[in-house]
Amino acid sequence: MDVRRTLPQDFWELLHCLKMRSKYAILLVFVIGLVIIEKENNFISRVSDKLKQSPQALVEANGTEISPAPAENGSLASLQELDTAFSQLRSRLHNITLQLTGSGDPGPRRHVLLMATTRTGSSFVGEFFNQQGSIFYLFEPLWHIERTVTFEPGGANAVGSALVYRDVLKQLLLCDLYILESFISPAPEGHLTPFMFRRGSSRSLCEEPVCTPSSKKVFEKYHCKNRRCGPLNITLAVEACRHKQHVALKTVRIRQLEFLQPLVEDPRLDVRIIQLVRDPRAVLASRIVAFSGKYETWKKWASEGEAPLQEEEVQRLRGNCESIRLSAELGLRRPGWLRGRYMLVRYEDVARAPLQKAEEMYRFAGLPLTPQVEEWISKNTQAPHDGSGVYSTRKNSSEQFEKWRFSIPFKLAQVVQDVCAPAMRLFGYKLADSPTTLANRSFSLLEEAQPSWVT
Repeated sequence: MDVRRTLPQDFWELLHCLKMRSKYAILLVFVIGLVIIEKENNFISRVSDKLKQSPQALVEANGTEISPAPAENGSLASLQELDTAFSQLRSRLHNITLQLTGSGDPGPRRHVLLMATTRTGSSFVGEFFNQQGSIFYLFEPLWHIERTVTFEPGGANAVGSALVYRDVLKQLLLCDLYILESFISPAPEGHLTPFMFRRGSSRSLCEEPVCTPSSKKVFEKYHCKNRRCGPLNITLAVEACRHKQHVALKTVRIRQLEFLQPLVEDPRLDVRIIQLVRDPRAVLASRIVAFSGKYETWKKWASEGEAPLQEEEVQRLRGNCESIRLSAELGLRRPGWLRGRYMLVRYEDVARAPLQKAEEMYRFAGLPLTPQVEEWISKNTQAPHDGSGVYSTRKNSSEQFEKWRFSIPFKLAQVVQDVCAPAMRLFGYKLADSPTTLANRSFSLLEEAQPSWVT
């Protein structure tokens, strides 16, 4: 039987309709495909033309000769040639950026420790690092530990205090500022404290984002100098420390250099130690003015001469000079663990040539000296003669560093010379044999600095 005849007429009409639609659908797909291919060809052609022009365009933009132009047949420059061109462009942009910022490659993370004693000019020298924008600088954070943990001087207690200071110092250099919460009084609440000692002396603690909106109900004991900030958020300070390229810290509470060996050998740290010293006669003269109440015995003995100077006071002075001398001798011996990581600096040399000494300290630390630091030094070493307080970091440094010679009684200078002679000889401080010699400005009490002081 003919199957075609058995099927209804409507079925054949439906089948014919489907065949016609299929033909139109195939034709439509074919047309759309041609359009897409044409667009792709046009796009590829434009990209190819751009790439062919790229080397020449780079030559015109950079003014620098690069790889040869494409061949005469217009073939596309090789990927290697393009990579070279872009690398040269990237290098030029990088160099321009460095010129604009005034600094080079920041290099590895450094940890600078300025080690000194009170009234040696450490606050002034510390500003050399405080003014560098990529350094997280802390001013005397160990003050809180000294106020909280009491150690008697000498013997095992002195060792115990040094170990506590060292362990806290290590955490601070690693940006663990939470360690201070155990020593700040009253204790911080929710990592907030208005009692961070001399916060205003650390720019990193007074800039965004650490500087939070101030609160009228909170009394900030050590407030920021140039702006109003709320209580210090230690968590924000920790984050700011971690985002800075380097860390620097100034302290007058660590005197035994040998206790710092674990810090220097810690693989997480790259420590550079700068020991700052000053003529002990100048130090005593400054302390008598700054800490008048603690030196009443010295002043009375110098002016009246009635009550003898207490032996305890003399021994304390001797102990201070000896600890400084022993640390310096250790550093200058260049033991393996300290080689290349210790520098001895006299305050007098800084006062006479602040920019030169700043350059030497930055070079020793492996850090770039920025125009901001140079500008601060220029502005703050030419202050008016009477424009500086005892705690000021702004001084007419070239004239201030020997001012003590005309204020200290000679009998006090003699005591210092008797007990501190070994340290004075090591650091190049000359002894005065009479009041006339001491007050004679033309007679230099300072020998030339030794190149071996920089290791």
